[in-house]
Amino acid sequence: MRIRLVLALFPLLLSACVFGGGDDGYRPAPRPIRPNASGPVTLIGPTPRETQQCFTDLQREDVRFSPLPDRDYGGGCVVQGAVELLDIGVPVTNLKGMRCGLARTFIGWVRNAVAPAAYQILGSELVKVESFGTYSCRGIVGNGEAAAQKISEHGLANAVDISGFVLRDDRRITVEEGWHSRDPDVRRFLEVIHASACKRFHTVLSPDYNAAHHNHLHLDMGKGPFCA
Repeated sequence: MRIRLVLALFPLLLSACVFGGGDDGYRPAPRPIRPNASGPVTLIGPTPRETQQCFTDLQREDVRFSPLPDRDYGGGCVVQGAVELLDIGVPVTNLKGMRCGLARTFIGWVRNAVAPAAYQILGSELVKVESFGTYSCRGIVGNGEAAAQKISEHGLANAVDISGFVLRDDRRITVEEGWHSRDPDVRRFLEVIHASACKRFHTVLSPDYNAAHHNHLHLDMGKGPFCA
Protein backbone atom coordinates (compact mmCIF):
# COMPACT_ATOMS: atom_id res chain seq x y z
CA MET A 1 0.00 0.00 0.00
CA ARG A 2 2.84 2.35 0.82
CA ILE A 3 4.49 1.75 -2.56
CA ARG A 4 1.23 2.41 -4.42
CA LEU A 5 0.84 5.70 -2.55
CA VAL A 6 4.36 6.80 -3.48
CA LEU A 7 3.76 5.95 -7.13
CA ALA A 8 0.52 7.91 -7.09
CA LEU A 9 2.19 10.98 -5.64
CA PHE A 10 5.25 10.94 -7.88
CA PRO A 11 3.57 12.62 -10.92
CA LEU A 12 2.54 15.44 -8.59
CA LEU A 13 6.15 15.94 -7.56
CA LEU A 14 7.18 16.21 -11.19
CA SER A 15 4.38 18.63 -12.03
CA ALA A 16 5.61 20.96 -9.30
CA CYS A 17 8.91 21.53 -11.13
CA VAL A 18 10.27 25.07 -10.88
CA PHE A 19 13.37 26.62 -12.41
CA GLY A 20 14.95 30.01 -12.06
CA GLY A 21 17.79 31.30 -14.22
CA GLY A 22 21.04 30.73 -12.44
CA ASP A 23 19.93 27.97 -10.07
CA ASP A 24 21.34 24.47 -10.51
CA GLY A 25 17.88 23.09 -11.25
CA TYR A 26 15.43 22.48 -8.44
CA ARG A 27 12.06 21.15 -7.35
CA PRO A 28 9.96 22.27 -4.37
CA ALA A 29 10.59 20.07 -1.34
CA PRO A 30 9.37 19.72 2.21
CA ARG A 31 11.40 21.30 5.01
CA PRO A 32 13.89 20.19 6.08
CA ILE A 33 15.43 18.31 3.16
CA ARG A 34 16.65 14.99 4.48
CA PRO A 35 16.22 11.36 3.44
CA ASN A 36 13.93 8.96 5.28
CA ALA A 37 15.48 7.77 8.53
CA SER A 38 14.12 4.30 7.80
CA GLY A 39 15.80 4.16 4.39
CA PRO A 40 14.62 4.48 0.78
CA VAL A 41 11.38 3.05 -0.59
CA THR A 42 11.78 0.96 -3.74
CA LEU A 43 9.32 2.00 -6.44
CA ILE A 44 7.76 -0.87 -8.38
CA GLY A 45 6.61 -0.33 -11.93
CA PRO A 46 7.45 -0.86 -15.61
CA THR A 47 10.58 0.72 -17.04
CA PRO A 48 9.57 3.67 -19.27
CA ARG A 49 10.33 3.33 -22.97
CA GLU A 50 12.62 6.38 -22.82
CA THR A 51 14.74 4.72 -20.14
CA GLN A 52 14.85 1.44 -22.07
CA GLN A 53 16.07 3.33 -25.13
CA CYS A 54 18.74 5.02 -23.04
CA PHE A 55 19.98 1.63 -21.81
CA THR A 56 20.18 0.50 -25.44
CA ASP A 57 22.12 3.62 -26.39
CA LEU A 58 24.69 2.95 -23.67
CA GLN A 59 25.10 -0.64 -24.84
CA ARG A 60 25.69 0.54 -28.40
CA GLU A 61 28.43 2.85 -27.14
CA ASP A 62 30.21 -0.08 -25.46
CA VAL A 63 29.58 1.33 -22.00
CA ARG A 64 29.60 -1.03 -19.05
CA PHE A 65 26.83 -0.08 -16.65
CA SER A 66 24.39 -1.49 -14.15
CA PRO A 67 20.73 -0.33 -14.01
CA LEU A 68 19.65 0.70 -10.52
CA PRO A 69 16.23 0.25 -8.88
CA ASP A 70 13.91 3.25 -8.74
CA ARG A 71 13.81 4.65 -5.21
CA ASP A 72 12.18 7.37 -3.14
CA TYR A 73 14.64 8.51 -0.48
CA GLY A 74 12.25 10.97 1.16
CA GLY A 75 12.47 14.73 1.47
CA GLY A 76 11.66 15.09 -2.24
CA CYS A 77 14.70 13.06 -3.33
CA VAL A 78 13.49 10.53 -5.91
CA VAL A 79 15.81 8.62 -8.23
CA GLN A 80 14.33 6.93 -11.30
CA GLY A 81 15.86 5.48 -14.44
CA ALA A 82 19.34 5.57 -12.95
CA VAL A 83 22.48 3.61 -13.74
CA GLU A 84 25.86 3.00 -12.18
CA LEU A 85 28.60 3.57 -14.75
CA LEU A 86 31.23 0.84 -14.48
CA ASP A 87 33.44 1.61 -17.48
CA ILE A 88 33.15 4.42 -20.03
CA GLY A 89 36.68 4.05 -21.35
CA VAL A 90 38.19 6.59 -18.93
CA PRO A 91 38.05 6.21 -15.14
CA VAL A 92 35.77 8.70 -13.36
CA THR A 93 36.07 9.12 -9.61
CA ASN A 94 33.28 9.30 -7.03
CA LEU A 95 30.39 8.45 -9.33
CA LYS A 96 27.25 7.18 -7.68
CA GLY A 97 23.97 6.46 -9.40
CA MET A 98 22.97 8.92 -12.10
CA ARG A 99 19.92 9.14 -14.31
CA CYS A 100 20.51 7.41 -17.60
CA GLY A 101 19.95 10.52 -19.70
CA LEU A 102 22.59 12.38 -17.69
CA ALA A 103 24.97 9.42 -18.00
CA ARG A 104 24.51 9.31 -21.78
CA THR A 105 25.19 13.02 -22.15
CA PHE A 106 28.13 12.90 -19.76
CA ILE A 107 29.78 10.06 -21.68
CA GLY A 108 29.39 11.94 -24.96
CA TRP A 109 30.95 15.04 -23.41
CA VAL A 110 33.94 13.16 -22.00
CA ARG A 111 34.60 11.19 -25.17
CA ASN A 112 33.87 13.81 -27.81
CA ALA A 113 34.81 17.07 -26.07
CA VAL A 114 37.08 16.62 -23.06
CA ALA A 115 39.36 13.91 -24.44
CA PRO A 116 39.94 15.59 -27.84
CA ALA A 117 40.47 19.01 -26.21
CA ALA A 118 43.06 17.56 -23.82
CA TYR A 119 45.04 16.08 -26.71
CA GLN A 120 44.68 19.02 -29.10
CA ILE A 121 45.21 21.87 -26.62
CA LEU A 122 47.34 20.34 -23.89
CA GLY A 123 49.15 17.76 -26.00
CA SER A 124 48.43 14.75 -23.80
CA GLU A 125 45.79 12.05 -23.51
CA LEU A 126 43.03 12.17 -20.91
CA VAL A 127 43.43 9.28 -18.45
CA LYS A 128 41.06 10.20 -15.62
CA VAL A 129 38.14 12.49 -14.80
CA GLU A 130 37.70 13.61 -11.20
CA SER A 131 34.26 14.36 -9.80
CA PHE A 132 32.67 15.40 -6.52
CA GLY A 133 29.86 12.97 -7.21
CA THR A 134 26.31 12.79 -8.49
CA TYR A 135 23.46 11.89 -6.13
CA SER A 136 23.09 13.84 -2.89
CA CYS A 137 19.78 14.48 -1.14
CA ARG A 138 20.10 18.21 -0.48
CA GLY A 139 18.95 21.65 -1.45
CA ILE A 140 20.71 24.16 -3.71
CA VAL A 141 23.87 25.65 -2.25
CA GLY A 142 25.25 29.13 -2.74
CA ASN A 143 22.05 31.05 -3.53
CA GLY A 144 20.73 31.86 -0.08
CA GLU A 145 18.29 30.32 2.36
CA ALA A 146 15.33 30.24 -0.02
CA ALA A 147 17.24 28.22 -2.62
CA ALA A 148 18.55 25.88 0.06
CA GLN A 149 14.95 24.77 0.71
CA LYS A 150 14.55 23.60 -2.89
CA ILE A 151 15.79 20.24 -4.13
CA SER A 152 18.95 20.34 -6.21
CA GLU A 153 19.11 18.18 -9.32
CA HIS A 154 21.65 16.23 -7.28
CA GLY A 155 18.71 15.04 -5.18
CA LEU A 156 17.30 13.45 -8.34
CA ALA A 157 20.63 11.94 -9.45
CA ASN A 158 20.36 14.30 -12.40
CA ALA A 159 23.57 16.29 -11.87
CA VAL A 160 27.31 15.68 -11.67
CA ASP A 161 30.06 17.97 -10.37
CA ILE A 162 33.39 17.74 -12.22
CA SER A 163 36.48 18.97 -10.38
CA GLY A 164 39.49 17.98 -12.46
CA PHE A 165 41.25 15.95 -15.12
CA VAL A 166 44.42 13.85 -15.14
CA LEU A 167 46.56 13.54 -18.29
CA ARG A 168 48.91 10.84 -19.56
CA ASP A 169 51.93 13.07 -18.82
CA ASP A 170 50.86 13.16 -15.12
CA ARG A 171 49.55 16.71 -15.24
CA ARG A 172 46.43 17.28 -13.15
CA ILE A 173 44.19 20.10 -14.34
CA THR A 174 41.71 21.23 -11.69
CA VAL A 175 38.84 23.64 -12.16
CA GLU A 176 39.82 25.47 -8.98
CA GLU A 177 43.40 26.20 -10.00
CA GLY A 178 43.04 26.14 -13.77
CA TRP A 179 40.08 28.45 -14.28
CA HIS A 180 42.27 31.53 -13.80
CA SER A 181 45.58 29.84 -14.55
CA ARG A 182 48.51 31.81 -15.88
CA ASP A 183 48.90 29.08 -18.49
CA PRO A 184 46.83 30.13 -21.52
CA ASP A 185 46.53 26.53 -22.73
CA VAL A 186 45.00 25.40 -19.45
CA ARG A 187 42.52 28.28 -19.53
CA ARG A 188 41.71 27.52 -23.16
CA PHE A 189 41.14 23.83 -22.40
CA LEU A 190 38.65 24.64 -19.64
CA GLU A 191 36.95 27.28 -21.78
CA VAL A 192 36.49 24.81 -24.65
CA ILE A 193 35.05 21.99 -22.53
CA HIS A 194 32.81 24.48 -20.69
CA ALA A 195 31.44 25.77 -24.01
CA SER A 196 30.87 22.20 -25.19
CA ALA A 197 29.08 21.34 -21.94
CA CYS A 198 26.73 24.27 -22.44
CA LYS A 199 25.66 22.77 -25.77
CA ARG A 200 24.99 19.35 -24.27
CA PHE A 201 23.67 19.75 -20.73
CA HIS A 202 20.61 21.76 -19.71
CA THR A 203 22.38 23.67 -16.94
CA VAL A 204 26.10 24.34 -16.59
CA LEU A 205 27.56 26.33 -13.70
CA SER A 206 31.24 27.30 -13.48
CA PRO A 207 33.43 29.34 -11.09
CA ASP A 208 32.14 32.43 -12.91
CA TYR A 209 28.65 31.76 -11.52
CA ASN A 210 29.19 32.02 -7.76
CA ALA A 211 31.60 31.15 -4.97
CA ALA A 212 29.91 27.80 -4.33
CA HIS A 213 31.16 26.64 -7.73
CA HIS A 214 34.74 27.91 -7.43
CA ASN A 215 36.19 24.41 -7.68
CA HIS A 216 33.95 22.50 -10.08
CA LEU A 217 31.68 22.48 -13.09
CA HIS A 218 28.08 21.64 -12.22
CA LEU A 219 26.40 19.76 -15.09
CA ASP A 220 22.75 18.73 -15.02
CA MET A 221 19.85 17.68 -17.21
CA GLY A 222 17.12 19.58 -15.35
CA LYS A 223 15.34 22.66 -16.59
CA GLY A 224 17.19 25.05 -18.87
CA PRO A 225 19.00 26.06 -20.86
CA PHE A 226 21.26 27.99 -18.54
CA CYS A 227 25.02 28.41 -18.89
CA ALA A 228 27.28 30.41 -16.57
